[in-house]
Amino acid sequence: MTTLAHTLGDGAVVAKRNLIKIKRVSELLLWTTMSPIMFVLLFGYIFGSSINIPGTSYREFLIAGIFAQTVVFGATFTGAGMAEDMKKGIIDRFRSLPMARSAVLVGRTASDIAYNSISLVVMSLTGLLIGWSINTNVIEALGGYLLLLLFAYAISWVMAYVGMLVSSPEAINNASFMVIFPMTFIANTFVPINNFPSVLRTVAEWNPVSSLAQAVREAFGNTSPSMYETDAWSLHNPIIYTLIWIAILLVVFVPLSVRQYQRAASRT
Repeated sequence: MTTLAHTLGDGAVVAKRNLIKIKRVSELLLWTTMSPIMFVLLFGYIFGSSINIPGTSYREFLIAGIFAQTVVFGATFTGAGMAEDMKKGIIDRFRSLPMARSAVLVGRTASDIAYNSISLVVMSLTGLLIGWSINTNVIEALGGYLLLLLFAYAISWVMAYVGMLVSSPEAINNASFMVIFPMTFIANTFVPINNFPSVLRTVAEWNPVSSLAQAVREAFGNTSPSMYETDAWSLHNPIIYTLIWIAILLVVFVPLSVRQYQRAASRT
């Protein structure tokens, strides 16, 4: 077998191992599906009647932002999973086996695609129930979903690296919350950025979560002219800008994660 085939084969086995947890630990599936439903319903009904988006309904504006936030938070499963395996010594057991060094990371990040896919399906169905709709064709809509999963995959490599640096799963949850929470709120995820204070508006315009949400809205046909009242190149070219960020994150954190995996010792 070639090195790539060996890595992918071993990675598939590790991904299967992680996905089996869904069956054995049913709480994972429960909270993976309940949290997105809660966000869609809370924001849709609480803010839906008080926020006006010229040219479209707030619920159509909202769904892409909820999608973006959920897949970013969903990527933390990788960090928590890596930290837990490090703490229990499972990583040392993997490293003692005749398997590709990067297989554990490949499998771990790949399994998060399944978690996020489940979340996206559940949120889409919930969104349709509260009045959201896709106003483009199937190819464009699938492109929007694919972009969400690609971005989440890139973030999961960041989380994998961080998960091997911290001492416990609790630490990765707290650390990721402190970074991801402002990252997903200082953006155009839930409200337009037109009325943001000048500094926050600049941050939001160049925040990759904003470009992700904007690109997904375009893919679903949920845009309005007010969303383009900005000179920021990132929001006028959201797909390209998001893909640039995906490439940067993968180029930087894939080798960093593999190197850290090779050096990491079991934390007990």
